[in-house]
Amino acid sequence: MQLNQRGHTELLRQADQAVGVAAETAKLDPHRLRYHIMAQANWINDPNGLIQFNGEYHVFYQHHPYSAEWGPMHWGHMKSEDLVNWQHLPIALAPNQAYDKDGCFSGSAVEHDGKLYLIYTGHVDDHSPKEVQCVAVSEDGVHFEKFEGNPVVAAPPVDGSEDFRDPKVWKHEDKWYMVVGTGKDRVGKAVLYSSADLLDWKYEGVMAESNGSQGVMWECPDLFKLGAHHVLICSPMEMEDAKTLYIVGDLSYKSKRFTQKHYQELDLGLDFYAPQTFQDDKGRRILIGWMDMWGGEIPTQSYQWAGAMTLPRELKLLDDGRMSQTPVEELKKLRRKKYQFEDLLVKEGEASYLSDIKGETLEIIVTFDLSKSESTAFGLKLRCSDDGSEETLVFYDKVEKEVVVNRSKGGKGPQASCKAKVVASNDEITLHVFLDTSSVEVFSDGGRIAMSNRIYPDPDSRGVDVFADNGFALVKGLMVYPLN
Repeated sequence: MQLNQRGHTELLRQADQAVGVAAETAKLDPHRLRYHIMAQANWINDPNGLIQFNGEYHVFYQHHPYSAEWGPMHWGHMKSEDLVNWQHLPIALAPNQAYDKDGCFSGSAVEHDGKLYLIYTGHVDDHSPKEVQCVAVSEDGVHFEKFEGNPVVAAPPVDGSEDFRDPKVWKHEDKWYMVVGTGKDRVGKAVLYSSADLLDWKYEGVMAESNGSQGVMWECPDLFKLGAHHVLICSPMEMEDAKTLYIVGDLSYKSKRFTQKHYQELDLGLDFYAPQTFQDDKGRRILIGWMDMWGGEIPTQSYQWAGAMTLPRELKLLDDGRMSQTPVEELKKLRRKKYQFEDLLVKEGEASYLSDIKGETLEIIVTFDLSKSESTAFGLKLRCSDDGSEETLVFYDKVEKEVVVNRSKGGKGPQASCKAKVVASNDEITLHVFLDTSSVEVFSDGGRIAMSNRIYPDPDSRGVDVFADNGFALVKGLMVYPLN
């Protein structure tokens, strides 16, 4: 096997230098997140190459190191020993070849023979084929060289189209498999390949496709075993009212087909796209997504940065066939102290129940007793200003049976709200919230519901409270943890 560098090292050095210069401006932004994965500066989007390699967790990501706008994609890189404390590493990939000169698009990572392999999409504008699949290899998990024989998949299959990207690779028994997102005739598809060595790939056909309502092209497909079934995650283009799906079903390695059983939106927030998963040495299936969205206003761009990742989430398949997402256990390391309340009666029109608590980095777990709450809507107020002009609401609408995140007074940026149906069980509803300087992630219904949103309040808007509309609500239990 021969590897090809051709000035790649110098391009990576220049990219890292550009990020270092922009970071001097980015670090001044009060909306810089405190405990989420971000680049030091400039644009990022999809998480790539999630893997545990030599005992350390690695996250790569789509990165434009020269501005806070989307541009020719590089692969940024971070690592961690505990999924909490992250270290920036040198940029791993830069576009420099005829097959990837306009971008090293999304992909995945695997370990093979003690080496770390990145499998990614090479993108070239105004060319046919526009997108091909490529390989880069590292001995140390930090410095990568592109395979001399790239591209390893040189054209889309007959079942696909010029939109042919985002390979996700895994091993089953003695063979490697790769699923790639594409579409044809306005039907989203995930096509399957197999290989014995990660370099020579055989086309196996269409593994799964849209049922007619699931979008015209499937970006960032990810297929994995979870419990007794398989789960296929994808981000469909042009699917009404949905940005990312998880589809529960079964994959037959004999027929090379995935059969759908159940599907729904993965995250019902407004800032979530292109997630990827991996399995760690504890056997956990962990997911990280991009916590922003195409086309939305991003106020941080004025400080030379844009984009962040969600918290790492552990996935489980539940008895009812749905998938749960819960923040990984390691995040408890961030907790500094605990404020705890029980049997707190919250009345309409009253406030300052949590007047001693202020903050922009908090974990909050609140449980309401529905049988003892006559209020039609009750929940949390976050990032409140003293004059009431700013606040972000996370609450349960008892009439509509919905969890709602209302950021209409959340500060700069998009003001839209989002909601998720929750049929509360045992006469209780629990809201588990992670608040960072410019993000709110909400989990409810045993992890069946996740909602990721970005907010941009004034730095002085740091108040927190509970509230009830149209009556009273009983807080059965409330815990607030300021986070490091």
